[in-house]
Amino acid sequence: MRRKPGARLGLAALLLMATCAGTGLAPTAAAAPKPQPPASAALLDAMQRDLGLTPAAARERLADERAAARTERAARKAAGAAYGGAWFDAGRGRLTVAVTQRQAAADVRETGADVRLVRHSAADLDAAKARVDKLDAPADVASWHVDPKANRVVVDVVAGHLDDNDVSAFLRSARATAPVRVTTVPEGPRTFAAGTVGGDPYYTGNVRCSIGFSVHGGFVTAGHCGRAGAAVRGWDGSAMGTFQGSSFPGDDYAYVSIGHGWWTVPVVLGWGTVPDQLVRGSAEAPVGASICRSGSTTKWHCGRLLAKNETVNYSDGTVVHQLTKTSVCAEGGDSGGSFISGDQAQGVTSGGWGNCSGGGETWYQPVNEILGRYGLRLHTA
Repeated sequence: MRRKPGARLGLAALLLMATCAGTGLAPTAAAAPKPQPPASAALLDAMQRDLGLTPAAARERLADERAAARTERAARKAAGAAYGGAWFDAGRGRLTVAVTQRQAAADVRETGADVRLVRHSAADLDAAKARVDKLDAPADVASWHVDPKANRVVVDVVAGHLDDNDVSAFLRSARATAPVRVTTVPEGPRTFAAGTVGGDPYYTGNVRCSIGFSVHGGFVTAGHCGRAGAAVRGWDGSAMGTFQGSSFPGDDYAYVSIGHGWWTVPVVLGWGTVPDQLVRGSAEAPVGASICRSGSTTKWHCGRLLAKNETVNYSDGTVVHQLTKTSVCAEGGDSGGSFISGDQAQGVTSGGWGNCSGGGETWYQPVNEILGRYGLRLHTA
C-alpha cells in the first residue's frame, strides 16, 4: 500500500492548492504581457546550480522557452515542406527555423522566428537518418541524430575509436547514404537500471527503476525496466501493479497499471531537496531549451536539450530509436524517471554516459509517443 500521507504528499497537496488558480499557456496575442512560467524557488535553484543561471535569468529563460515552443509550432506550419528544423538560442532567447526555400522565409519570420536557409529539409534529413538506422553499428559508434543547426546527420563515435576498422566501415556506409558530420564523445552510453519510482522508485524482480509520469490508471517508465506481465513493487516493497506493455530495444517505453491502494498524482518528485513539481501538459520543448530530470538515485538535475530523434547504440549492443539527448546527468536506478521542461512533461529516462559527479549526457524516450502508443491520458494538474 502507498505510504501514508506525510511531508512529501502534504507538500504536493499544498503545491496543488497554491497553483490551481494559475492559468495554462499564456495568450498569444501580440499585446499580451510576457507570460510568467510556473517555477518554484527550488526549480530556479536547480537551474542556477546546473546551468549557471541567476533566479532572474532562469525565470526569463523559462518564459523565452515557452514562447519558442509556441513559435516553433506556428513556424513549422508556415514553412510547410520547406521546413528544415528549429533550435533555441538561450543566449539570445530566440528560436531559429531552418527553411530550404527563400519564399518560405518571409512567412516563417512573421511567426516571430529567425530564419536560416539550408540545403536539406527536415523530412529529407529524417529519411537519411532512417537509412543510417538500417546499418549495423559497432559498439564504439555511440549514437546518431538529425542536427537541424548543422543540417546534417551527426554521428557520435567514442573517442579514440575513429580509426577502428569497423567504425571506419560504418562511417563510409553512412556517408554514402546521408549528409554526415562525425563528432566524438568521451564514452559509450549505457542504460540506467540498477540491479538490487515522476522520480519515485519501484522494483520489478531485482531491478530498481524510477517512475516517469502518472497517467490515468498507472504510470509510464522505461521499457528496459520490465516486460509485459511483470509484477511491480513500490518503494516499500508492497504490491503496486503490473507492466501492461513494454518495448525494448527499438523503443524504450512501458506502461504500468496500478492498484493495491496506490494512486496517481500529477507531480514530479523533488525528494525533499526541491519541492514537487506540477505537471500541466506535455508540449514538446525545442532543441536548446532547459530541461530537468528526477530519478530515484540522483534526484533532481537540470541541463539542456541537445538533439531529437537520435538513434542510440548502447554498449550492450541494444539499439533504441527516436530518443532525445540532453546534457543532464544520471546514474543507475534513474531509468524510467521524469524529464520535465517548466511544467511540461517531456519523456522518461532511457540511458546515457557519465555520472552526476563528473557530468555526462542522458537520453529520454519522448512521453507523447508513449501516450499515443498505449492510448493513455497524462494525469495533469
